[in-house]
Amino acid sequence: MGTSWWLWALVAVCTGDQFRDEAERIMRGTPVIDGHNDLPWRLLTMFNNQLQSERANLTSLANTHTNIPKLRAGFVGGQFWSAYTPCDTQNKDAVKRTLEQIDVIQRMCQMYPETFVCVTNSAGIRQAFREGRVASLVGVEGGHSIDSSLGVLRTLHRLGMRYLTLTHSCNTPWADNWLVDTGEDKAESQGLSRFGESVVKEMNRLGVIIDLAHVSVATMKAALRLSTAPVIFSHSSAYSLCQHRRNVPDDVLRLVNQTGSLVMVNFYNDYVSCRQEATLSQVADHLDHIKKVAGAGAVGFGGDFDGVSRLPVGLEDVSKYPDLVAELLRRRWTEAEVRGALANNLLRVFEAVEQVSDHTQSPEEEPIPADQLQASCRTMYGYSEAPSLHRQPGALLASLTTVLLGLGLL
Repeated sequence: MGTSWWLWALVAVCTGDQFRDEAERIMRGTPVIDGHNDLPWRLLTMFNNQLQSERANLTSLANTHTNIPKLRAGFVGGQFWSAYTPCDTQNKDAVKRTLEQIDVIQRMCQMYPETFVCVTNSAGIRQAFREGRVASLVGVEGGHSIDSSLGVLRTLHRLGMRYLTLTHSCNTPWADNWLVDTGEDKAESQGLSRFGESVVKEMNRLGVIIDLAHVSVATMKAALRLSTAPVIFSHSSAYSLCQHRRNVPDDVLRLVNQTGSLVMVNFYNDYVSCRQEATLSQVADHLDHIKKVAGAGAVGFGGDFDGVSRLPVGLEDVSKYPDLVAELLRRRWTEAEVRGALANNLLRVFEAVEQVSDHTQSPEEEPIPADQLQASCRTMYGYSEAPSLHRQPGALLASLTTVLLGLGLL
């Protein structure tokens, strides 16, 4: 009996090694593109963005989920780095803070050119794969970063932004966030306002990927129906497995399938198990569920490393991706399905976004109505004289009264 137990244990170990070896073989040809990593935010909070500090050296950086050796061990070949600024910067210095975080990402590429290469298109990602470098892209996390300005949106695109998360955990004046679905925030746009629709259309025109992580269900559905290109959830999981409002419900997953969109699964314990503890196997459960409901082409990885405080056992940092891939292989995912989740699904979405973009088309121009902006920390140049802008009801009534008085009708 003891010998039999020993033989089965040996078989299990050998089988585990087989799946891990197979994972590494696949990832050498198709490294992972992760949808969301908050290392730039950690560089701000730990070093005030002073990358030349000895302690900020990314080859030996400690107390983070991410550094260069861990990225190499995890076969990370593409990364959307988060240019994140918190909600308390809204209507204050959000644009400045966002620019500083984009600068950090670009300086990472400049300081470590043997590891990182900043790219802005799908072809750049494929080239980085061939060179063995990490394709580094800018994802701006939160619509408050554009300060309700189409001009700022276009400028961030010119600076390299290739996805914009429509909200963070706060409403913008034009889109509702996930806390609306918990009752903690009040719905203000019922998904997307008229200006929010203009933001989505302009992102399509520019070739900026629409990211629906953090938004309300109404915003998810409105964007999925309006966008002419596929969208992503850069770091969200499946609501059916963990009833957290940051996750994606099944009816939305079916829209994801219909639109060729993508859900990049978040590893944060609270979104994986709805508890403080979680496991790698539970993350694989989310990947399985999304594959079942939305299709194998709708699955990706969006670990949220360095943006969360709790991670599953077995996925403690970015070096652990091969173990997750080995688990998918153990669950009989095909090699094509695994390569899709690693990179090919994101590349397909990105290429579709690029095909939809049309820089010869006239840009969206109409500003957000002045009465939808908080004016305490802003000037209002342009609003008083510009033609055909939405005016506040009181101003319209005063203007109408003046006209009627002039005509002797009052």
